[in-house]
Amino acid sequence: MTRGWRFSYWSRNSLATRIALASAFFGFLMTGGAIVAGFYALSHQLDARSAAELLGKRDLLMHVLSEIPSIEAIAPNQHRFGDLLIGHDDLHLALVDPVSGKILTSFSPIATQSASAPDAFPVSSTSIQSWTTATGERLSTLRGSSPVANGMTVQYYLSLDRRHDRRLLGGFIKTTLVGWPLLLLVVALGAWLNARTSLAPLRRFHRLAASIGAKSLSQRISSSGLPPELYELAEEFNRMLERIDSGYRRLQDFSGELAHEMRTPIATLMGRTQVALSHPRTCAEFQEVLEGNVEELERLSRLISDMLFIARADHNEDPLNHERVELAREAQRVADYLSLIAEERGLAVEVTGTAVVMADRLLVERAITNLVSNAIRHAVAESKIRLAISTGDNGVTLAVTNHGDVIAPGHLERIFDRFYRIDSARARLDGGTGLGLAIVRSIMLAHGGQAMAQSRSGGEVTFMLIFPIAHADRSKLR
Repeated sequence: MTRGWRFSYWSRNSLATRIALASAFFGFLMTGGAIVAGFYALSHQLDARSAAELLGKRDLLMHVLSEIPSIEAIAPNQHRFGDLLIGHDDLHLALVDPVSGKILTSFSPIATQSASAPDAFPVSSTSIQSWTTATGERLSTLRGSSPVANGMTVQYYLSLDRRHDRRLLGGFIKTTLVGWPLLLLVVALGAWLNARTSLAPLRRFHRLAASIGAKSLSQRISSSGLPPELYELAEEFNRMLERIDSGYRRLQDFSGELAHEMRTPIATLMGRTQVALSHPRTCAEFQEVLEGNVEELERLSRLISDMLFIARADHNEDPLNHERVELAREAQRVADYLSLIAEERGLAVEVTGTAVVMADRLLVERAITNLVSNAIRHAVAESKIRLAISTGDNGVTLAVTNHGDVIAPGHLERIFDRFYRIDSARARLDGGTGLGLAIVRSIMLAHGGQAMAQSRSGGEVTFMLIFPIAHADRSKLR
């Protein structure tokens, strides 16, 4: 069982082993092809050399025959033909009378065998035939005819024993069969060592991944000395850790902020209830306590609903229902809805401009409502709140401007954060949860846009919803 697990581990998980096996396989194919090609090339070269040797000896033989006076003079001049074979123990010669078929001279049994089977070889001065004797010798034979001095012709059988060539080819095959596995083993081992060395930097990733925990998300991989491929991987890995670290920190902050925000209404509910129960109360007094508790519970319910909305928006859990949204109509609808609240403080709400965007109408309406409610809450009495819609190169902008207190740059950078309040005491008295602007930002991020805030001298504060050009109705961008 243990051996099977180890084999499964190495076969499935070891990149070095995979690379080594793949290299050995491709080495097998490449070297096998090279060996086959080399064998055939060597065989062809040996055939060409044998042919050249036979043709060269044939020319000498024909020269000697041309100096022999007659066929009868061949036997007395046999020594001259023997001189042609000196130093060539693999060369065999037989001369035959073409009329009688009698062997005039033969210098070996192999030559006699060649001459005794004349029908096996076509009469041609250039054709070389390969054949095998009864004893197993492989020969290349050149058969032809050549005249002697008196014009009579003599047939010759010039044969070359190929045993040396066969030994050379046999040695090539044996050497290959012995060296080929060793070569493949060296290739596989070299590939494995090379892979192990090349993959060694991955141990940095392993060590870091093994050490990462909730309290060590700030660690990063050192990218110094890494090859380009792993350098890019390390950079992406570090960016991933940064995103995880940032998300974890935001989650921690959110948990702390949520606990802090929920603690106040819960403490208020508990305190009021405990005080009410500590002494006998009349029905009217209990009703007053319950009415106060209902207000705190409503605030707590809004807080929970807002947090759930932001969580779903940040994770894109609810798909957007894109449709043509006329911003002027939605802005005017919000202004009419909040007009009574604005009139109580002597505020006027004005809508100017027009544009059409492709967006989720309900979410856009909620974002505008949050901005206008925020403007009404912080505007000075007897002033005007302006909702200006404009179209530019970057898309469509809806700006909500009111006159109130100047917001410091430090506050502007964090004003869209969850639970962030410039004046916490005032926000609580107004019944706010500190999530209105955070919801606005989540809605705009879900649409691929952005929410921005500006504060000018004189107390003019502007909050902007910027819809990217991709969400704008291009037929209206003129």
